[in-house]
Amino acid sequence: MNDMPSHARPGPRNLLTDVPGLKVGQAHDQLAASGVTVILPDNRSVCAVDVRGGAPGTRETDALSPENLVEAVHAVVLSGGSVYGLAAADGVAAWLGARGRGFAMADRPEVPSSPVVPAAILFDLANGGNKAWGEAPPYRAMGLAAVAAAAEAFDLGTAGAGYGAMAGSLKGGLGSASVVCGDGVTVGAIVAVNCWGSVVAPGGDGSGASFWAAPYEIGAEFGGLGSAGLAAGPEDWGLAKTSGEARNTTIACVATDVALTPAQARRVAIMAQDGLARAIRPIHAPFDGDVVFALSTARRPIGGHADFAVARLGTLAADTLARAVARAVFEARPWPGAEGSSWRELFAK
Repeated sequence: MNDMPSHARPGPRNLLTDVPGLKVGQAHDQLAASGVTVILPDNRSVCAVDVRGGAPGTRETDALSPENLVEAVHAVVLSGGSVYGLAAADGVAAWLGARGRGFAMADRPEVPSSPVVPAAILFDLANGGNKAWGEAPPYRAMGLAAVAAAAEAFDLGTAGAGYGAMAGSLKGGLGSASVVCGDGVTVGAIVAVNCWGSVVAPGGDGSGASFWAAPYEIGAEFGGLGSAGLAAGPEDWGLAKTSGEARNTTIACVATDVALTPAQARRVAIMAQDGLARAIRPIHAPFDGDVVFALSTARRPIGGHADFAVARLGTLAADTLARAVARAVFEARPWPGAEGSSWRELFAK
């Protein structure tokens, strides 16, 4: 994959699942106004993670360091619910283990396999909904439901881990996008956008509706407003949340069909974080928990010029993630009884 592509376009679904070997499942609890998204590889896949936010909530991310034993994962979980949402990975691990999917730690039938299921959570506990669940938070059950529903098609906007999310002062949500290059290399991204910063620019077309990610838009996938005139003053943050608002975090996963080592996947995850910076302003604040995973399904070889290939994949991942962020907010609708406005309510013509 060493030649520059002559043509690149979104995949047939413009979703993460355009990367061969991946499915996505989602579930939400309307009463609790929260949800879960599961990325499910057909086979265990190399995975890495990069954490930039100042207040992350994660599970099994230390295991993904390139120097450690684990080189592949069986699923990745993105969840609402803050610390309670980490239990969604328990449900996913139980589902996988019951089907014999995991690392076999002992060759005996009475010893279950051990699935590796890293997870990241966002804080939607104060965004509405009934969170008075006592000792029975719904996230393990949502994890089970989401992984069982895994498929190539899935909903955007108010869905999955983005169900209860807010993007600045707009309704946030679940976004995804993909790109297929002229040589067949595929990169996809999925993101739950619950950011403190704004995804729309004060300048742009004059309405305040243009997305910061507009320069990376393909076609009219999030409104086609264009990037002419995008501008903001040093402290003009547009539709960001109020100062000191601590209910935040954007969590994401990028993926490719190119075979990567754990160290190479880590570099792709690091570079992909730039996609959040291109689409959200400000980002990576002390009260954000921003996390990006990177997956490789290894359906095609990396080729001889590996460093160039990694640089190319990281750049594609960043652009694709920026597009996914804008799609999340563009597609979002308020859930029944929710406060706040969606992008479409304010700006759609």
